[in-house]
Amino acid sequence: MGGRERLFVLEASGGGRLFSVHPDGSDKTVLVTGCRIPDGVAVDVGAGHVYWTNMGVPTENDGSVERVDLAGGDRTTIVPEGTTHTPKQLHLETADRKLYWGDREGMRVMRCDLDGSHVETLVQTGEGGDDGRDETRWCVGVAVDPVGGHLYWSQKGPSDAGLGRILRAGIALPAGQTPDRRGDVEVLFEGLPEPIDLELDLKARALYWTDRGDPPRGNSVSRAPLDPPDGRWTSEILVTHLMEGIGIALDPDGGRMYVTDLGGSVYTAGLDGSDRREILVAQGNLTGIAHAVLQAA
Repeated sequence: MGGRERLFVLEASGGGRLFSVHPDGSDKTVLVTGCRIPDGVAVDVGAGHVYWTNMGVPTENDGSVERVDLAGGDRTTIVPEGTTHTPKQLHLETADRKLYWGDREGMRVMRCDLDGSHVETLVQTGEGGDDGRDETRWCVGVAVDPVGGHLYWSQKGPSDAGLGRILRAGIALPAGQTPDRRGDVEVLFEGLPEPIDLELDLKARALYWTDRGDPPRGNSVSRAPLDPPDGRWTSEILVTHLMEGIGIALDPDGGRMYVTDLGGSVYTAGLDGSDRREILVAQGNLTGIAHAVLQAA
């Protein structure tokens, strides 16, 4: 593929770590320690940066976004504490050069420039103490389709409550509307156990997501076509028996997916869920994962 493939993985336990490995699980290298409950990770190979979110203390408004270079040096906070409440899964959109993330207790979907400037709220699902205790309003996963012009996100709901949803809206806020009063929000799936991370395969026009809730629909990876021919959204479960599935990263060119769970495993499988295997086990509580093809050394 003309470069070195690496997976970048977050561990929320053990003081909070960012590490990288080869796609077969070998050559584990710890890049950063002392992360405050890291959750979402994204890689900008061209600029040589790895970004991640820190949830901080969920009851406090102290989340942040940091970045380092690909070797773990030059650690920099780009979105300081107090700007986002509990940032979760993270997406880097190369088309508009923006970072997008779900803010759980903040009940919103946010984005900023790659240097942390121009922080914006695109979707607001609630505000204030009572709303903040309503877990159906919590935004977690996020993905962007620049071709279709849509922003996708998950609202996970309480544990195993069957109230999880996946929604979408336009990337751009409609003229004259506000993040809490958007007329273009669509509910694509509802009644899910606990949908977490979203990923898009823009070549195959498919949406993937992890669900950490109970079986049979939870602890799984599911897929849905982005452009259903009759407008009816349907999904299929590709991977089951995860131990609270969290992160997912796709490698469409290589035909593989990579998945993490809180049980401490990293899995790989074909994009259709076939040929599943564990490449790492007992790694602590794993959250976000990203796949990158680095420049040849």
